[in-house]
Amino acid sequence: MNHYLKQIELLRSLQKVDDEIHTIRKELEAAPQELEDLRRRFTEASGQRERQLDKMNHLHDQDKRLGTEIEDDSARLKKSKGKLMGVGNTREYHAMVREMDSLERLHRNREEEKSALAEELERQTSLLAEIEAGYISLEKELGEYEAGLQSRMQTAETNLASLMLKRNEAARQVPPPVFARYEFIRERLEHPVIVPVANGVCSGCNISIPPQNYIELQKASQILSCPNCQRLMFWIEASPAETKGI
Repeated sequence: MNHYLKQIELLRSLQKVDDEIHTIRKELEAAPQELEDLRRRFTEASGQRERQLDKMNHLHDQDKRLGTEIEDDSARLKKSKGKLMGVGNTREYHAMVREMDSLERLHRNREEEKSALAEELERQTSLLAEIEAGYISLEKELGEYEAGLQSRMQTAETNLASLMLKRNEAARQVPPPVFARYEFIRERLEHPVIVPVANGVCSGCNISIPPQNYIELQKASQILSCPNCQRLMFWIEASPAETKGI
């Protein structure tokens, strides 16, 4: 293996460790936000559930009121029918009939309203069941997430500490000037630092590199940077067999 390929191999080994570190750090960064999002969703679900329960209570109050009013109407109708039998003249008779007609219309309207209310109660009860199921599911998910979060974070921190030791060892294998160049790029660009080039395209930015750069890269004589994204490049065909699929 020539000097160039040896450097590429060392950089790839360092990059592999940095890949793992990058993944863990992303997890550590994402966990609090995921928890916050989950809490927000639970709060929204809780608010929706409370609003639905309030609506159901209001509908039940309406149903109870209509039931009482219908019973009162029935009693008044029964009383009016009894009074009608004792009416002494035509004038009073017609007045009682008009009053009974009015009571019967009111009674029918209230029964129709109660029937419509029963349908709405059935619909809202079904909706409450769906909301309740979502609320319970989120409550369970949030509880499990909170319970396991501390353990996950501790495990991630332990793994990260171990990887940092591994990184220090990998970094010591890289020639100082090359490592300094690697670190300079790593501090200024998004992960990763060193990327393969296949068919003239940089896999870091997915842009074709100039033909002259591609020719120089294929010579495998020096480490080049992508003119577009500035990441370090290597020609995948010139790298060791185990890295060609990476």
